[in-house]
Amino acid sequence: MRLLPLSVFSTVLISASCAFAAEKPNVVVLLTDDQGTLDAGCYGSEDLSTPHVDALAASGVRFTQAYAHTVCCPSRAALLTGRHPQRGGVRFWTQGNMNGPDGINMALEEVTLAEVLREAGYRTALYGKWHLGAHRDFGPKKQGFDEFFGIRDGFIDNDTHHFLHGKGFHDLYEGTTPVHAEGRYFPELMVQRALTFIDENRDRPFFLYVPFNIPHYPEQSLERFRGQYEKLDDPARRSYGAVVSTTDHYVGLVLQRLEKRGLRDDTIVVFQSDNGHSEETGLRIRVDGHTSGLPKGHFYGASGGGFTGKWIGNKGTFLEGGIRVPAIVSYPRRLPKGEVRDQVVTIMDWFPTILSLCEVPLPPKSPKLDGHDLGPVIASAEAESGYGDVLHFAWGNGWAVRDGDWKLIGNTNPRTGESSVTLRNLSDERPEAKDHAAGQPDIVARLTELHETWVEDVTPKP
Repeated sequence: MRLLPLSVFSTVLISASCAFAAEKPNVVVLLTDDQGTLDAGCYGSEDLSTPHVDALAASGVRFTQAYAHTVCCPSRAALLTGRHPQRGGVRFWTQGNMNGPDGINMALEEVTLAEVLREAGYRTALYGKWHLGAHRDFGPKKQGFDEFFGIRDGFIDNDTHHFLHGKGFHDLYEGTTPVHAEGRYFPELMVQRALTFIDENRDRPFFLYVPFNIPHYPEQSLERFRGQYEKLDDPARRSYGAVVSTTDHYVGLVLQRLEKRGLRDDTIVVFQSDNGHSEETGLRIRVDGHTSGLPKGHFYGASGGGFTGKWIGNKGTFLEGGIRVPAIVSYPRRLPKGEVRDQVVTIMDWFPTILSLCEVPLPPKSPKLDGHDLGPVIASAEAESGYGDVLHFAWGNGWAVRDGDWKLIGNTNPRTGESSVTLRNLSDERPEAKDHAAGQPDIVARLTELHETWVEDVTPKP
């Protein structure tokens, strides 16, 4: 057998790799953390500077009625699985400290977007925030990601890399190996890893998941953006604005690297926030000897400076301000540019939509998806939402069901099984401000039945 010269063999390999890359688009998912309902220039925030998010919207499709969830964990589960988070056991806060007591972790039986794309030949990476269970036997590298660098729980001080609630704990890892880089700004660390990943994989298809931990508290912005907001009267908006612009800056670095490498036209970029803005404004370190080294009394909470327009609510509520978020998809080679869609879409839809755009089939024994391929909605402002008029949410003892303009919000007593409810309407002059429950018992009964049927469907069977 005559062997090819090494130079010829290398050329053949590179050509084959480039041909495969051209056939399969890259996928980049940029998930921001606690970025409120209208907190980007392209969503009407006149006092915020978000040029990179705005440019992304101009290059793709922006959604005005996009839903995530009320807090971090369920949104991440829904994004990565295309399913209601309850199906995978994510019904309350997941385990935070990898070295702490065992807690809730997303079931390994859940099939993630990373697992499906890796099986299809994609290189996969997550740089940022996982927050689906910190146990070493679970986590990103157990569920489809070739590379993971970041925080396994929900948030850290960006300089000390410690979780700040309670007594605190260190939370920065390469896989399950602790990383000690105190004094280095975490968003910079994670994004530099993302840029290196793009460089190293530019000749093969890749899935890059960049779940930011900002603008989530503590609102530690880059100094260069603080001066932009000094003239705002509201100190909360000044603080929040600076960290939103910091987030936008890092979004821009990722997009610019794709452009530099000639990959932008053939890359699907999804941008979304995980929930509404935070009003957790009273958070301080309450103990002496905190593991971060920060003193007792140190403030690390949110400013409460988010903007929801006519909507009310915030993170942790099922009101629109808690669950309606910015969302954009851009794929210049194939999708419309500068378009706006008003149909109902959810964070669960990215799983089937991305697979459809990549022409990657679901595995034969994949669990049931709850999300819908957004292809028809992206193609036409007249297409029907895959959800019809009905949306469901649940977290802990709280839950909500929306049917058209009506939304029933409940809280179930775990001991008695009885629920207290309020009934809101999105079409009121002041949307959702009034409780209609007492005057609309038939609607309350109908929506309660919808919720109970849904709970039976999404609760894992023994």
